[in-house]
Amino acid sequence: MRRCRASIIVFMLGAMPLALAGEGPEPTTGILGAFGTEVRFLVAQLENPEERKIEGIPFWTGRLKGRRVVIARSGVGKVNAALTTALLHVNFRPTEVVLNGIAGALNPDLRPGDLVVAEKTAQHDYGTLSAKGMERRSARSPITGERNPVFFPADPRLLRAALDAGGRVRLDPIDHGGGPQAPRVVQGVVVTGDVFVAVQGKRDELRKELGADAVEMEGAAVAQVCHQWKVPCIVIRSISDAADEKAAGDMRKFIEVSARNSAHLVAALVESLAAAK
Repeated sequence: MRRCRASIIVFMLGAMPLALAGEGPEPTTGILGAFGTEVRFLVAQLENPEERKIEGIPFWTGRLKGRRVVIARSGVGKVNAALTTALLHVNFRPTEVVLNGIAGALNPDLRPGDLVVAEKTAQHDYGTLSAKGMERRSARSPITGERNPVFFPADPRLLRAALDAGGRVRLDPIDHGGGPQAPRVVQGVVVTGDVFVAVQGKRDELRKELGADAVEMEGAAVAQVCHQWKVPCIVIRSISDAADEKAAGDMRKFIEVSARNSAHLVAALVESLAAAK
């Protein structure tokens, strides 16, 4: 039989963690982002940062706003996000997990720069596709065998703390063509799929069928892993485009300011968690 690396055996069997940095009396907040742009603003704020690669994925540890944090860049898509969340859990045992970054707007009232704090998340591309259309359902947990919810609710404590932080954080204004405007922070529904939505018909479908406000490619995967391991989780997304035919160009135009505002809100949330301990 071919020998497997010990780290892979640990990951697959859910045995002892490879590192115990997050265990003990001091809480640790895990922060994830898909792109380098989505994590570098937070990494730049770390006190005494240390970088470590686990199975090739970069993790940064340090203190943010007085709290111990672990920041990781997951890569794009549900599989990458779930893998990184699992490595984060096994190696650092975070007290809670925050996913931050950009998303496309499904709610027509949202504009680039606005932030959505997800009250719940769902996979919009998981289910049965038949002549009748898409019947969305949930997967069973491989841990318990129980069926997961279709919508993963945010942790209530983190949801309250994120919305409170959103009421006081200073966000960078954004210019949509009519002069700089202050972004808004709203509570909403975020849906996830392994496609970059850039067509109005799909945007309207997701809005109508799931009541979603924003669409992205990682949130529900992170939420599912956290749900199965009973780790509190919150998804925070900053709008970069309208998930329509102009989405790719708008994302490139607004990704910097949108990612920066997402980082501002995450830092304010972490500061609240540090003050509450």
